[in-house]
Amino acid sequence: MKFDYDKEPNRDILCIDCKSFYASVECVERGLHPLKTMLIVMSGADNAGGLVLAASPLAKKVLGVSNVTRSNDVPYHKDLVIVPPRMNLYMKKNVEINQVYKSFVADEDHSVFSVDESFLDVTDSLKLFNCNNAYEMARKIQLKVKEQTGIYVTVGIGANPLLAKLALDNGAKHSKDFIAEWRYEDVQEKVWGISPMTEFCGIGHRTVKRLNWLGIRSIREIAEADPYRLKREFGVMGLQLFAHSWGVDRSFLGKKKSAAKVDKSLGNSQVLPRDYTRQDQLEIVLKEIVDQVASRLRSSHLKTGCVSVSVGYSKGYLDSKGRSGWSKQRKVSLSNNTKVLSEHVLQLFRSEYNYQDVRHIGVSYSKLVQTDVLQLDLFSDPVQEVNEERLDFLIDTIRKKYGFKALIHASSLMEGATAVSRASLVGGHAGGNVGLSS
Repeated sequence: MKFDYDKEPNRDILCIDCKSFYASVECVERGLHPLKTMLIVMSGADNAGGLVLAASPLAKKVLGVSNVTRSNDVPYHKDLVIVPPRMNLYMKKNVEINQVYKSFVADEDHSVFSVDESFLDVTDSLKLFNCNNAYEMARKIQLKVKEQTGIYVTVGIGANPLLAKLALDNGAKHSKDFIAEWRYEDVQEKVWGISPMTEFCGIGHRTVKRLNWLGIRSIREIAEADPYRLKREFGVMGLQLFAHSWGVDRSFLGKKKSAAKVDKSLGNSQVLPRDYTRQDQLEIVLKEIVDQVASRLRSSHLKTGCVSVSVGYSKGYLDSKGRSGWSKQRKVSLSNNTKVLSEHVLQLFRSEYNYQDVRHIGVSYSKLVQTDVLQLDLFSDPVQEVNEERLDFLIDTIRKKYGFKALIHASSLMEGATAVSRASLVGGHAGGNVGLSS
């Protein structure tokens, strides 16, 4: 089975990534060159749990650090600059850069993929900016972002979002001008040549293991496989794997081309400031996370039908089953009630926890439904259920107006609690009150 590329979307899609975004912003703020400075952004540098959130290209090359390196594993170097995160600053720069993108395309042709990555469909903009092709447009955007923010961006160009993303990840980041263009005619040479398979977006280590079990060890072998066999093994995702191996992606950018969808899940996780060895302290943190994410559910008028808990042990620790952590989930009656969800989460946690040393913990809600209807439980007091819903609403209202710390549970003042210390963080990291010390 092969695809007729003449019948597939053939647009000019750019996938743009800000090179080492957080680290580059910090370099620019200090008057340093983002590509010629060894700088890392580290959260919690003052304790053993510190993590590298971002590293400049030179720091990655010379020191071999990555975005998950712990503070203890960062080699000493006299030229290395270590700075704390300032998430508010990064969000501000992200808005500035996206405004640059919007100056080149209509809103519906701009899609934000992450804090440092966006997709642009420039097909209808080339003539407007006197560009003969997508490469010329990519250069214009690169130069304008550099001129206005000091940030270097890499650009993948493709006939569809998938090819643009693959070009970015596997070509642009290694080219001299930070631009790569992959079209349908490049699939057999470039797409099939991606190795290891985990470098192909959407293919993780678990998928690779399942593919290996089928005797498939390369992207080319996925393309040459029986698509119906892939479907039997992976379901609908198997057919998507097959199509992607041929460079085929029929998704479009833009609000006008796709209906809004409810998020598949909402959650929060924390790397704890130290190894937690006490169950009572872990349960305090879990209840805090439940409270925070339940509030997000209510603000989005959502209820969850499935609750999940994940636990990661301290570095090097394995339990009796040889695991470095675990995750469990259960279906629940639709709810966004903090008390109800706390009970489910604690029951899940207690069913699996066996006094392991824990460093990472998380809670997530899935099977989300958009509704404000209160579904009463036949086995519960209806007056109590209504009162609990009103209490949640009151707490949300006060926190929205006066801040999270205006109203906290007493347990958040106990040893091991993290909610108060994290209240001023953005995305789990410092918002930017630390200043410009280097």
